[in-house]
Amino acid sequence: MPILAAAQAPHRVAIRAGKLIDGKSDKPIENALILIEGDKIVSVTAGGTAPAGVEVVDLSKSTVLPGFIDTHTHVLLNGDITAEEYDAQLLKESIPYRAILAARNAHIALSHGFTAMRDLETEGAMYADVDVKMAIARDEVPGPRMQVATRALTPTGLYPLLGYSWELKVPTGVQYADGVDGVRKAVREQAMYGADWIKYYSDRRYHFEADGVLHSMVNFTDEEAKAIVDEAHRLGKKAAAHAIGSDGIAAALRAGVDTIEHGDGLTDALMDEMAKKGVYWVPTITVGMYVAPGRGGNWQKMADLQRENFPKAIKKGVKIALGTDAGGFDWKQLNQAKEFEYYVQYGMTPMQAIRTGTTVAAELLGWSDKVGTIEAGKWADIVAVSGDPLKDITELQRVKFVMKGGVVYKNEAH
Repeated sequence: MPILAAAQAPHRVAIRAGKLIDGKSDKPIENALILIEGDKIVSVTAGGTAPAGVEVVDLSKSTVLPGFIDTHTHVLLNGDITAEEYDAQLLKESIPYRAILAARNAHIALSHGFTAMRDLETEGAMYADVDVKMAIARDEVPGPRMQVATRALTPTGLYPLLGYSWELKVPTGVQYADGVDGVRKAVREQAMYGADWIKYYSDRRYHFEADGVLHSMVNFTDEEAKAIVDEAHRLGKKAAAHAIGSDGIAAALRAGVDTIEHGDGLTDALMDEMAKKGVYWVPTITVGMYVAPGRGGNWQKMADLQRENFPKAIKKGVKIALGTDAGGFDWKQLNQAKEFEYYVQYGMTPMQAIRTGTTVAAELLGWSDKVGTIEAGKWADIVAVSGDPLKDITELQRVKFVMKGGVVYKNEAH
């Protein structure tokens, strides 16, 4: 018998969706049939009957959506409201132990319906995010598809761990890099070890001044920041900037970054510039709300400012992609899908909010041809909830069904 004849035909599955929010239509499609072969969607039809001999998954009482995408996570971190919590993880937990917890965190994310994530630095765990991504891709452990940033960049001495005796060599949460040549070398090194994204810290020391604007101290010189972004782009990578104050955001936009992370101190002018340049804003509201009470100081005021800025950014056409900063809060304590709820509270329609964590997030990742919508040719990354998230966005925090690449990882739908 020829060897090829022994190869199995791809597994075929038909999902009967009571309501389908496909990520591109303005209204849900009633009674849709999604046909899947192997890891891809073959067809989506309203009504329709499943072909003979195909396994049928009955989600006729559920709302079906594309798998969610979180564009700002830290799988190797487990909450850092205080400096003590952060320091303890870097000082008392080995990188192998942290990687084991990261695999657990990835599994939690998948069970909550997140089938893809962008992990934006390992916080001192070196290149362990590349290992977690690889283990998931090879089906060794369950988790979302990942893009990773390995080690974020700051100039020397501007990121914890700080304040220890100079006689001790303590770990740092980032890679220190200085000067134009130094930052280019750091970017090349990270790319060599598997970084998909380059992340750098644009600012620190966030403070309000008499003008009412949230200001900050900029970390890199303009020449250094531009070199980071230029080298990333030259190597076919994208650049993300942690930028909280208006000064840090302005510096990151001058450098030509692809995404602004957090962005609490956005002003009207900066929003206009982001909209014009097509730079994505990843607001990470969940983490801001979570850490503000424990951190005190300006953090609550910064969270309030996010709420004021959000409807303005929507009106101005800024591209907003869902990102939670999970890891900044404990993965076991909070569901990342809480971020959708904040977006609706802050002025989005439920459909707009859903798009931030599906279609817009897919664009940010450069994966629009693979994920973000339920249509022919895309990966079969599909989730379902019992109720109607267009009426109650918190339904997204109660995912009952998760499929990634045609494989069912969770099915509690009734």
